[in-house]
Amino acid sequence: MIAAADSVWHISHLDLVIRMVLAVILGGLIGLEREWNNHAAGFRTHILVCLGSATIMLLSEYGFSEFVNEPNVRIDPSRLAAQVVSGIGFLGAGAILRNGNVIKGLTTAASVWLVAAIGLSVGAGFITGALVCTFLVLISLYLLNKLEKHIIRHRRTHEVEIMINEHPGFLSSLTARFGEQGIQVMHLKMMPESAHSPIVGKAGESPVMHLVFSLRCPKHEKLIVAYEQICALDIVVSMEASNFVFRKQAA
Repeated sequence: MIAAADSVWHISHLDLVIRMVLAVILGGLIGLEREWNNHAAGFRTHILVCLGSATIMLLSEYGFSEFVNEPNVRIDPSRLAAQVVSGIGFLGAGAILRNGNVIKGLTTAASVWLVAAIGLSVGAGFITGALVCTFLVLISLYLLNKLEKHIIRHRRTHEVEIMINEHPGFLSSLTARFGEQGIQVMHLKMMPESAHSPIVGKAGESPVMHLVFSLRCPKHEKLIVAYEQICALDIVVSMEASNFVFRKQAA
């Protein structure tokens, strides 16, 4: 533990440096996991959030110590910290992305918010709480992430959007490719493409249909094989899925 100063309103330069360096280390450990997995907010972002929160907490506690003995002045160290808790939301919101029914970035947004809490704890001198919190966060992000994927891999659905020229039997051609790979179609949404869409062909050509498949498949490799087989069909105009995009070049 860091030794207490002679007054609660004063801190030594050594303790100040230790707390700020510790904020960088703890924030960097969490940010390293996010950076390793290519998330929006990574190594440097988590360091800056944690260090900034610690600095604001230190400012709130010790930055106005000269006014403590002034008459009619009341010092509340929690006021600036409260603004960090509410203001960090804009960074978290920037990490959240939505693609159809799939929402990504919630874990990264939560980690940014939690790193701010760790920084406030370090700045306030609550070192044990900050260390335990960092340890538990790393366990959640590294170990529990692997456990979660193992448990729900058979129940996770994958959303695929396909633009296709409408021909007789086009739907059976697609479902047959999925069936060959053992992929289960959970839900299908069909929408005719707007006549003003740039994807729609010229007059006299087959109309374009917009299909949205919700699929369930335990092995990602089988999904990729099915995607490649579907893209090879002449009737397919474009196809979009997670980490997979195909668009047919115009003639």
